[in-house]
Amino acid sequence: MTITRVLVANRGEIARRVFRSARAMGLSTVAVYSDGDADAPFVADADLSVALGGTTATESYLDGAKVLAAAQRVGADAVHPGYGFLSENADFARAVIDAGLSWIGPPPDAIASMGDKLSAKRMMDAAGVPTLPSVEVTPDTDVAAAGEQIGYPVLVKASAGGGGKGMRIVETADGLTAAIAGAKREAASSFGDDTVFLERYLPAPRHVEIQVLGDTHGTVLHLFERECSIQRRHQKVIEEAPSPALTPAVREQMGAAAVAAVQAIGYHSAGTVEFLLDGDGDEASFYFLEVNTRLQVEHPVTEEITGLDLVREMIRIADGEELGYGQDDLTIAGHAIEARLYAEDPANDFLPATGTMSIWEPASDPVARFDSGVEQGSVVGVEFDPMLAKVVVHAPTRREASLRLALALERTRLGGVVTNRDFLVATLRTDEFLAGDTTTDFIDRVDVPGQREVSPEDLTVAATAVALRRQHANRAAATQLDFMPSGYRNSSMPDEELLLRNGDTDATARYRRLRDGSYRVAIGGDEAFSAVLHGVDGDAVDFEIGGVRGTASATCIGSTWYVATPGSAVTLHELPRFPDGSGEAVAGAQVAPMPGKIVAIEVSVGDAVQPGQVLVLVEAMKMEHQVTAPAAGEVAEVRVSVGDQVDNGEILAVVDASE
Repeated sequence: MTITRVLVANRGEIARRVFRSARAMGLSTVAVYSDGDADAPFVADADLSVALGGTTATESYLDGAKVLAAAQRVGADAVHPGYGFLSENADFARAVIDAGLSWIGPPPDAIASMGDKLSAKRMMDAAGVPTLPSVEVTPDTDVAAAGEQIGYPVLVKASAGGGGKGMRIVETADGLTAAIAGAKREAASSFGDDTVFLERYLPAPRHVEIQVLGDTHGTVLHLFERECSIQRRHQKVIEEAPSPALTPAVREQMGAAAVAAVQAIGYHSAGTVEFLLDGDGDEASFYFLEVNTRLQVEHPVTEEITGLDLVREMIRIADGEELGYGQDDLTIAGHAIEARLYAEDPANDFLPATGTMSIWEPASDPVARFDSGVEQGSVVGVEFDPMLAKVVVHAPTRREASLRLALALERTRLGGVVTNRDFLVATLRTDEFLAGDTTTDFIDRVDVPGQREVSPEDLTVAATAVALRRQHANRAAATQLDFMPSGYRNSSMPDEELLLRNGDTDATARYRRLRDGSYRVAIGGDEAFSAVLHGVDGDAVDFEIGGVRGTASATCIGSTWYVATPGSAVTLHELPRFPDGSGEAVAGAQVAPMPGKIVAIEVSVGDAVQPGQVLVLVEAMKMEHQVTAPAAGEVAEVRVSVGDQVDNGEILAVVDASE
């Protein structure tokens, strides 16, 4: 059956990514979407789109019957699942095939065999692939004995899961029971299966995976490795290819093990075999982690070093074509690094953030690949993963790729949503990253700032740019005495004043236009200096301070200014002249760290609590977040119930601190 119209059973950047390759192959494309995604960019990108209805993943993208009905409704003859959602659902794959459509993915039986991590480990043992010891947790399991058998620290892991969901690291026996309960809740919510197991935890390995590709004619090969060791909450943040740690000998061994692993399950299409790498050099050991029977988020770095389009290859394989090349035809060219740009706050334990992407301008120089799911005006909600875009750079050397990617991220203009951009830039420029010292404990081990510290010089430049842009805009909008020179005075008058603040730092700008056209400016309480405004073009301000000329982009959204200068991005809040003092803080209030759903309340009014004790569990973007007591005290109020939807900053409980 020849594929002519592809429905993508997914959303966001991966849907757009598949559409791009499908169009290049001359194929028609179809999008499906939830109610909240009706205006999302991926919907407009497709030739046709079908509403699934519903707001949650369960009501939309995880409803296989709805997705299949949409495909049949518009005459699609193939389904690409992307990643996540139904991509590793064997029953959905079978339903697509049974309906007479092409499934752009591996055989359903291969998906089923790897969908359960425990059975997958047993199959890998039989295939001779090294694995870590593990114990399934059942109602009859002696949890304490299992923990002692494996040895601490122990990793609690969802059998059906991935992406860091349903995972807990347990350092001592005291925390094992609670960790298992939390992992089971999260696994049930994310995957509909609460089966978990215990596995030996390697504190500081590398996460190295092998990309595999196989056709339906018996050819199976690997496309080398990717290293994905920079992670938070067991989710990847920065990926690269090739790994800076692999020797040619270990690369060959891992590649052969990955091919053997997928051959054992009758695999074709694109897939990834993930390993933990322990040690260095030719003596390093590796252990099977899992097989991802789908396209990976980080596939672009493999595409960049091999020159292959993996989505195109998946479509060709599903259409019955032979790969047409062998293992010896593949080589590694240069180095590629991908950074995942998330709506999250690294300074607040990487908690997801929401809002409207009021500014989105990817950098045009240096050259970078942006696989994005957002555009200016996109709304980032709590229903789905907070990834905004993948930014990828390919360069001749690893160091060049790192520094070029950092610069591309730095020059990307963002506003309206808190992101991890500063963290990514700082990570890529650390001595440890540049040296390839990238084990999975990198974030805990290396003190990378979650936010860029704004220097006094950055603040001066940003506030000056805002003041000059505001003055220019005010003058352009003047309707009285507009024939008079700007800044004209016929009496002694105070300087113009713009109340600005960056975090807790006063950045108030006081300025006056002088007769020669220059400006006298003072920022905060600092001494005044001379500035020259050379021009304003939209948000771009061309100005000069102390003989140094540059351009800044200053955009105002509501009362917030987003200022981008070479080497810095500064957010300034414009304050009212007469602040509203009506708001009053509640002493001891513990608030929601982000919008979400209350899934558990662990205390009652009158309970005595200790520092760090869990009060409430909030679920957002399929992850559980604990709200804990900041100090010893007594629970005075519980303002929410299980099942409530709460907003960011909403009071959940009040704790009266002990005297």
